[in-house]
Amino acid sequence: MRSTSALLPSLLALGLLLARPALAWSDHTLGTREALSVLPEVARATVQAEPLEGFLEDQAPQLAGLLEEEERWARQLLTAYPPRPDALAFHAGGDRAGLRQRFLAALRVNPQSRLGLFVQAAPGQEVAAADRLDWREVTALHGAGEVSRNGYRRLAAGEPVAALEVVATAADEPDYGLDVGLWADNGTDWGRRYGFGAQPFGNPALEYSSQAPFHMGFFHEASVIYAAAGFLRRTYPEVRVHLYRALAAQAFRSGHRYWGWRFAGWALHYVQDLTQPYHARVLPGVGVVRMLWINALDLMGAHGAMRAAVTLVSNRHLVLEDYQCQLLRGALAAGRVEDPLRRALQDTSGDGALPGFDDGTVRQEISRQAHAAADGLDEALAHSFPARYTSDPAFAYDDAEDPAGLAALAGAGGPAARQALDTLLEVQLRAFGRASRALVRALPVPKS
Repeated sequence: MRSTSALLPSLLALGLLLARPALAWSDHTLGTREALSVLPEVARATVQAEPLEGFLEDQAPQLAGLLEEEERWARQLLTAYPPRPDALAFHAGGDRAGLRQRFLAALRVNPQSRLGLFVQAAPGQEVAAADRLDWREVTALHGAGEVSRNGYRRLAAGEPVAALEVVATAADEPDYGLDVGLWADNGTDWGRRYGFGAQPFGNPALEYSSQAPFHMGFFHEASVIYAAAGFLRRTYPEVRVHLYRALAAQAFRSGHRYWGWRFAGWALHYVQDLTQPYHARVLPGVGVVRMLWINALDLMGAHGAMRAAVTLVSNRHLVLEDYQCQLLRGALAAGRVEDPLRRALQDTSGDGALPGFDDGTVRQEISRQAHAAADGLDEALAHSFPARYTSDPAFAYDDAEDPAGLAALAGAGGPAARQALDTLLEVQLRAFGRASRALVRALPVPKS
């Protein structure tokens, strides 16, 4: 008889390999701007744009100690953490010209990350041609994707800029390639040096697939799932949140407020990812017994049930992202201040549920709520949209010719089905806003 460990890996690995990149919430900037606009310490603050080198040159000795402390924390508290090679430790001395690359290597992020000075324009906002940045100047990714739909305004060093725009723009930046190519089997020089090992799931040959283990957190699956598929423990959003929170705090304390808000935005990204149920649950809508049965069939050569389950979960994940982004972008472009999604993001009435933000918040509070919401949201998507989009295993949503029409399609199941979907979506956007504000409130943000 086959052991349980033989039953799950192929299904789960393929279930996480979506037809196209899964961005959790498409365009984090939109939601972050709304969620933090209600905090006076963010909404009223102005900072001066500063190149990364300015922060690094001023704080190099302090950063060397901070990054060593971060490494100790991760090694002690995260059982599946792959230790950073000692050769990558950040040192304050050495060639100043190589300071940025040494810093990025110590963080173990993509060394090709652009990290220029810019802000993302709001929907409907025009950017003057002289100030406009091409999307290739903000991302290290080779494929255009979501980033190519946005407008970007170049900042000059020293230019005053609203802190809200800095942190909101930065909240989308980890989807611009920071975590791409970091595994030993991704075919990159840095992936071979960084010590993360082989990519635990997904296709290592696909550029965007490689970021998934840093943007997903499977912390609340049944024990049999972990026993059968130990690779699911190799997800590291907590590492990124802790690291970027520490860097933000150091930047604020040392007077580098621009980088305080930018690092805060990076930390927010991973927190927000885990408010998206499809990033906190392996296969929403598929129970443990069914998962085992589907994969047992697959191992016996009957692949249809496995492929169908993967396709349906992938389609619903992507439909949710595009639907949410289309609704929110439309409301912002039209200036609808009472839009339900905007109100949900700004709603502070439930903020007391996260009175602080500590090392356990991501795992024990934020991802737990999203995991619990996954099955209900998955079912609501299936009931609200046409069956072709969410219940037809022969249809790959990524191949849809016009994904921009989802708002009109969402009523296919009738008004009650759409209302149920929208209500659950608002619940998750409230969680997005609540978690975002909790993290910011926990930072040493200057009072003036």
